[in-house]
Amino acid sequence: MHSRATGRSSSNHAVITGCGSFAPAKILTNDDLAHMVETSDEWITTRTGIKVRHVTSDEESTALLATRAGRRALEHAGVEANDLDLIIVATITPEMPFPSTACFVQEALGAKKAWVFDLAAACSGFVYGLHIVQQFMENGRIDKALVIGAETLTKITNWKDRASCILFGDGAGAVLLERKDDGRRGIIYSTLGADGEYWEALNCKAYGSRYPAKNALADPDMTLMQIKGREVYQQAVRRIVDSVTECLNRCNLTVDDVKMVISHQMNARIIESAAKRLNLPDEKVFVNISQYGNTSAASVPIAFDECVRAGRLQRGDIFIFVAFGAGVTWGASVIEF
Repeated sequence: MHSRATGRSSSNHAVITGCGSFAPAKILTNDDLAHMVETSDEWITTRTGIKVRHVTSDEESTALLATRAGRRALEHAGVEANDLDLIIVATITPEMPFPSTACFVQEALGAKKAWVFDLAAACSGFVYGLHIVQQFMENGRIDKALVIGAETLTKITNWKDRASCILFGDGAGAVLLERKDDGRRGIIYSTLGADGEYWEALNCKAYGSRYPAKNALADPDMTLMQIKGREVYQQAVRRIVDSVTECLNRCNLTVDDVKMVISHQMNARIIESAAKRLNLPDEKVFVNISQYGNTSAASVPIAFDECVRAGRLQRGDIFIFVAFGAGVTWGASVIEF
């Protein structure tokens, strides 16, 4: 296991000044799934909290979703794409093996000044991206950055597996960060971690260098996501609780000081279990998994965008992002809005 934590020591602050999200128009309900596999609305809702998920058409790609979310974040912040220094796209469902999805987003937005790259940390990718931007801004290297989480997970979902196909949806969320020294604290503290020992808990084995496209696969389903639910549940609750606890301790905060905890939306039961262990009341835990399912790297920024637009966060409020994903990876950030 490797873990890195960073607290701010510079007068340069990485401040979120805009947010945006986008989800495909097509909806897949639990009742729809009940016609595809042996399941029911009651079974899915009870075990996951999910009611519907958004599904891309054949024409809708990860870059398209990322671009639309990114454009909305820019508009919300009142920033032009030409002013961006950096674009990070967190995704495990990229446009193609290369070039990076971020290159397609840069071109679509017209952000010619920005340098760009993709980040593959699964469901933790967005939080990892924030941590990277935090470093560059505190060091005075960049002024404006767009961090996007975008996924088209339904394109690698095994629709024959009743245990996993109910979980996933497509979508994108984005935040615009600016380097500020105007009294706003922005990202106060971040912690990240990973433990490759548990890689088999969540994976999509092909195609890559271990199982190249030129070779026949022993199992065609290796191109689709595979999940060990019990192992994921145990690891997720533990890592989320530990990460949030570390954030509170390092920042000398209590639960009372935090307005909202915005977690990766992987499963309502995981979020509820972690919140209970942290003694977080329901009103301080934002949950929107019922309307999106698990959108991996997109889930935290989508939830944040909904939280902000619903008026549940105001300037000066302190909130925490926390995520857990394949790898396994995890991370959390304490932020003043």
